Amino acid sequence: MTRERGLRQDAVRNRERLVLAAREVFGRHGLDVPLDRIAREAGVAIGTLYNRFPTRGALVDAALGPLAERAAEITERATQADDAWDGFACFMEQTCELLAEDRGYADVYRSRVAGTPIIDAAQQRIVTHKSAIVQRAKAAGVLRTDIEPSDLALLSWGIAAVVDATRGIAPNAWRRHLSILLDGLRPEAAHPLRIPPLTPQQVQDAKP
Repeated sequence: MTRERGLRQDAVRNRERLVLAAREVFGRHGLDVPLDRIAREAGVAIGTLYNRFPTRGALVDAALGPLAERAAEITERATQADDAWDGFACFMEQTCELLAEDRGYADVYRSRVAGTPIIDAAQQRIVTHKSAIVQRAKAAGVLRTDIEPSDLALLSWGIAAVVDATRGIAPNAWRRHLSILLDGLRPEAAHPLRIPPLTPQQVQDAKP
């Protein structure tokens, strides 16, 4: 019994080390990092990694699921802001902050990873609340009426690209870019858009 308990405790510790290492390595280098690098960072064999996480998706879900849930909480709070524009702007800013802070989450946000039920559930919450944020801002007359939730996905992907390009040069440059975008989303100077927004399915299809 003592030996079995010791083995179980070792397994728990190994899993915790792997999750922490994955969170750190994914955060610095993105999701394409070799899994053996994560195993080395955790101080375990690659076989131990696959015993705990048989797929890359399972490891991504364990490591970055909490960030996806944090993003969903940001979106939910934005729906409850007293001012519709403040809620919209805070949602955009705090979402982009997450993308800037963590390359792994930026990859999760812009791509599809199989076998990530925690992340998938959080992203579905984001979709629901993001629609409410947009509709509320348009109803209040503070957001141009031709903006749809799918537009925000593309704008956020653009911010993520700015982050990638300027991370080592001017890590806050994305904030200037976001400020320009937010001003452009106000209704006062809006011009008609000749191209329709992407459908939700098209947004999904655009993810690599």
